[in-house]
Amino acid sequence: MKVVSALAAVRHLLDTGTVRRGDTLLDSSSGIYAYALALACHRYGMRCHIVGSTTVDHTLRTQLAVLGATLEQMEPCSDLKLDQKRRVERIHEILAEHPEYHWMRQYHDDIHYLGYRAIADRIREATRAAGPDGTAGLTVVGGVGSGASTGALARYLRAAPGGPADVRLVGVQPYGSVTFGAEHVSDPEIIIAGIGSSIPFGNVSHELYDTLHWISFDAALAGSVDLLRRHAVFAGLSTGAGYLAARHERERTPGRTVLFIAADTGHRYVDTVYARHREAAPLAALAPRDVTDRSELALPWSRMEWNRAPAEAGAADSYVPAR
Repeated sequence: MKVVSALAAVRHLLDTGTVRRGDTLLDSSSGIYAYALALACHRYGMRCHIVGSTTVDHTLRTQLAVLGATLEQMEPCSDLKLDQKRRVERIHEILAEHPEYHWMRQYHDDIHYLGYRAIADRIREATRAAGPDGTAGLTVVGGVGSGASTGALARYLRAAPGGPADVRLVGVQPYGSVTFGAEHVSDPEIIIAGIGSSIPFGNVSHELYDTLHWISFDAALAGSVDLLRRHAVFAGLSTGAGYLAARHERERTPGRTVLFIAADTGHRYVDTVYARHREAAPLAALAPRDVTDRSELALPWSRMEWNRAPAEAGAADSYVPAR
């Protein structure tokens, strides 16, 4: 998913003279972005240094090595919130040692929105092909994460002339994420890496989101397993969560076109998710709890109308504006 984002960001940095070929690009990642940045650096002749989550597996480590990236992986840690915090702290240590490195700031710089403009154009054409009314109501569903994918798609789809007349954005979050104020509810399994955050993210535009779903590990596991069984799509845990939310939104508003983002493949979730397929609840047994206030959030699945409200104080750090 983040390959288009990383390629566009690195290309922009080169075109504007912010970096030059041969420079080192640095960032933290739980997996997908590390691979994307390594690919972009390999294409454009850059060096790549990744501070990786404890969740980075052997397959990804091998891919990064083939692409010439340097990986510093955090020590095993059962608390992914602490893992994320330690990665960011390590980034600052590296920058102090190597001020010539360029920090990509995937969590804070909305330069990472740029690559999704082309994807929005493809979505616009695909929904237009569905018929004259195909673009009248489009609902985009996906993990919030750093804000780059779902936020960027909504921004470009809403802004383009001749685009969908009505674009709703539905964000998916794990419990424990601070981005939309769910840090007071913990998931006994894990915080789903990639779609939530234990620290404020500066490039999440809260005012782009219409609706939020908070989905637990167990519910996302059920979604991932059902997606493979029903549609032969082998995807990651955040995709399972997005699939659940998308199915529900489609049932609530059957007249709209609903598109959800499948962020990555399921290979790194074989042991943690797919090996536990017998534990998966049938989707018919799962439904969100509709809440009007975040104090009402409860496992395993909650839904709330966000109504494009701005971020509250402390929910976002400052970031560099989009170019």
